[in-house]
Amino acid sequence: MDGAQFNGVIAAAANMPALGEKGTYTSVMFLADFPQFKRSGESEGKSLVPDPILQLYVDSANSTILPIRYHDMWRYAAGLFVAHYSTLYLKTYSEGSPSAAAAAAKGQQAGLIKEASMGDTSISYDNEAVTVAMAKWGAWNSTQYGQQLATMARMIGMGGMYVI
Repeated sequence: MDGAQFNGVIAAAANMPALGEKGTYTSVMFLADFPQFKRSGESEGKSLVPDPILQLYVDSANSTILPIRYHDMWRYAAGLFVAHYSTLYLKTYSEGSPSAAAAAAKGQQAGLIKEASMGDTSISYDNEAVTVAMAKWGAWNSTQYGQQLATMARMIGMGGMYVI
């Protein structure tokens, strides 16, 4: 085996994309696949996420979620990627904030309500219940879309199975 062949084998084993390899997912496909991200009312059909931000997420999905790896699940996987980041964006979105503290509060981590009080208001969240199954997947645990994509990626990364 010569050096070029060996490097090709290493690249394939490392699961590295070929030069120029990327998907062709579009924002139009995303809004068709995930209509919950469309506006209703006056601007019906327009994305809830600003177009430049949505395009950033679509471009990232095309560079990350490759058709050669996901095969028939590629379009849905790319959509889950965009939906995950769009959800995180919308969780922190505001038309404007009255103060820096109000803007910062939009980015506060949230989880399942663990404890709640009424007098002097106190709420405690439990994030572990959501993240324990896929602890090493980080921020992908913060949305249902991310959890679905991480599960799909784990399944694809498993490789072949031998059943006796």
